[in-house]
Amino acid sequence: MLDLYQGRWEGELLHPGDYVVCADEKPSIQARARKHPTLPARPREPQKVEHEYERKGALCYLAGWDVRQARIFDRCAPKDGIEPFDALVDQFMSQHPYKQAQRVFVIVDNGSAHRGKRSIERLQGAWPNLILVHTPVHASWLNQAEIYFSVVQRKVVTPNDFADLDTPPAPNSTSCWPRPPPHNPHH
Repeated sequence: MLDLYQGRWEGELLHPGDYVVCADEKPSIQARARKHPTLPARPREPQKVEHEYERKGALCYLAGWDVRQARIFDRCAPKDGIEPFDALVDQFMSQHPYKQAQRVFVIVDNGSAHRGKRSIERLQGAWPNLILVHTPVHASWLNQAEIYFSVVQRKVVTPNDFADLDTPPAPNSTSCWPRPPPHNPHH
């Protein structure tokens, strides 16, 4: 699996038409309506977070990270599972260049939505050019999607300070919440 990060598979260089996508889910991102607003850090004072809150629901955040193209595919679902994970895979596999690619290596951990032979049969049955690669058991940290989730957790979600599931934790933060379209100077 680590060879894929270096552009190799089974001792051979990857073909220019091959892609490597790390995919995973981050379940239970909770919306918390805090009793008092969070106060930002100031000189010689740490950030102040109110610890009394009302739970306003939770989402599962799913992401696929194209290792070689530095491209993210993400979505939210009410919960994790096979259906939301397959929707994430469909999100990138149904579009160019992945749909036409020679091979798309999808690196996953051993989570229940993508564990074992059934997941391989299910996903490769839907996408014959997809090769599912599992991290070793207890080594999900080798999946680069985990690095992405770590950044999202630290920079966007923490301290889970958003009033409800329709309010983003930070403006334009992830695809779970509406974002303005990207600026295109040619239109």
